[in-house]
Amino acid sequence: MPTREDIRNVAIVAHVDHGKTTLVDAMLWQSGSFRENQDVAERVMDSMDLEREKGITILAKNTAVRYGRVKINIVDTPGHADFGGEVERGLRMVDGVLLLVDASEGPLPQTRFVLRKALEARLPVILVVNKVDRPDARVEEVVNEVYELFLDLDADEGQIEFPIVYCNAKAGRAGLAPGALESDLQPLFDLLIEAIPAPFYEEGHPLQALVTNLDASPYVGRLALCRVRNGTIRKGQQVAWCRADGSIVPAKVTELYVSEALERVEADEAGPGEIVGVAGIAEITIGETLADPTDPRPLPVEEVDEPSLSMTIGINSSPLAGQDGSKLTGPMLKGRLDQELVGNVSLRVLPTERADTWEVQGRGELQLAVLVELMRREGFELTVGKPRVVVREVDGKVHEPVERVAIDAPEEYIGVLTQLLALRKGRMEEMVNHGTGWVRLEYLVPARGLIGFRTEFLTETRGTGILHHVFDRYEPWHGELRTRPTGSLVADRRGPTTAFALFNLQERGGLFVGPGVEVYEGMIVGENARSDDLDVNATKEKKLTNMRSSTSDELVRLIPPRPLSLEQALEFIREDEAVEVTPASIRMRKAELTATKRQQHASRKARGLAG
Repeated sequence: MPTREDIRNVAIVAHVDHGKTTLVDAMLWQSGSFRENQDVAERVMDSMDLEREKGITILAKNTAVRYGRVKINIVDTPGHADFGGEVERGLRMVDGVLLLVDASEGPLPQTRFVLRKALEARLPVILVVNKVDRPDARVEEVVNEVYELFLDLDADEGQIEFPIVYCNAKAGRAGLAPGALESDLQPLFDLLIEAIPAPFYEEGHPLQALVTNLDASPYVGRLALCRVRNGTIRKGQQVAWCRADGSIVPAKVTELYVSEALERVEADEAGPGEIVGVAGIAEITIGETLADPTDPRPLPVEEVDEPSLSMTIGINSSPLAGQDGSKLTGPMLKGRLDQELVGNVSLRVLPTERADTWEVQGRGELQLAVLVELMRREGFELTVGKPRVVVREVDGKVHEPVERVAIDAPEEYIGVLTQLLALRKGRMEEMVNHGTGWVRLEYLVPARGLIGFRTEFLTETRGTGILHHVFDRYEPWHGELRTRPTGSLVADRRGPTTAFALFNLQERGGLFVGPGVEVYEGMIVGENARSDDLDVNATKEKKLTNMRSSTSDELVRLIPPRPLSLEQALEFIREDEAVEVTPASIRMRKAELTATKRQQHASRKARGLAG
């Protein structure tokens, strides 16, 4: 088959924080994409505010660099398995992958996840061992671990014979041996052009372009990002739009863009192998095909992995609703969720019994928390339920998702970690002690057991442990799990909190609010040290008299409250609790606010169990 030798399409895949976006930065600089004096932010591909704040990549994005006479289209993918839908889409655009692995940490669960996807797509792999300058680098062992991972994932002989390049992405240096790095990335570019195949196409084949991603422009509306498989696409051309439902509709390409560095540049035409942006088709979605109107041949729609976690998102129904946000109604919320579905192929939105609440299914807590955080910043007020696993029925038995967990922690915490994971029905798969005082534990744990585990894990390891997990498979239901051992301190009336009331409450457990905060009946103000919930009066004021007392003017010393982030709040809540999210605040509350109704429900449940 003929090939386009002037183009290479490559995705950079890796575990989170192993340096993908930093490597793309260095490639852009060294290919002359920026002026010498141009002011460019670090990790320039992480363009969302949330990506910059969290230091992670959330959306797959593509850029292009020129090396000699070859244009290299690069797709930067997220490292979190929660955003696995982005990785799967990114791999459809490319002909090979750069697998980035940290020279000290080695392959981790997300490395396994992204590599499995690349091997399933039968893409050639170049191994890039990054951060070889780390004082604790163990390059040879890491390369052997990657070979083991390939064998574990049933790679064939051709895939296992992968080329290796060693890198220090931050300094922009690469080499074919760990101790002999060049002053630039030339060895990486040369290897990339040699090992990644050029895009092939069929001579005389009619146009086929697969939509793999969506973007939006304030000037031309929705942009469909396509990989041109065969034929040539031109600006102003009439095309056949092969929709997901099987229908074929005529459409016109009003604008055509190609990537040059970080810019989208207008183009008159693009040939096979090119990654283009197409404007002019307002309703187009991911997985559809643009084809020749005289001979439309749709490309197969590829499936993405099913979601494994769900939570309910509804309008804010608390007494303090409407004070912070501007988007408060059910139709607004439904419209925003539908809009998210267009560009996010791994999400599902299902109706619930209540008209103003929807069940949103996704890949993990982080993905769902990022969606809620984005909506909060747009002015929405929401009530978010506890994350739950999505179960399946296989041969008449209920199956639940099981995650592969990798933990790096100081060796003195082995005992407490094995105890924590045993309570969550975890099975140890592997334990490796590198002899540096740190140990790596690999477990298979039901996904239910990991909801709320991260906070407890960080507490027990004094903040030193590193935890990563990725979906592995479905297994039969593991039975009842012990959840949070503590209860909640629940406010029993509305009003501002007082220092006097909180001083008396802090003996009962940790507090989430300070003095002067408006609370309402059913709002969670703290964590009870015991397992049951306790209704408390957090607004009680000190009674004043006109008698002087030597103790009356004592300073009240309060322990500082522990404010929870959105992710921490979602981990903390129980089945009968929810998180109230507004642009200005995050509050936890009982799903049923009235104390008497909660007691009636609890007694009915107890009678049902007793009978």
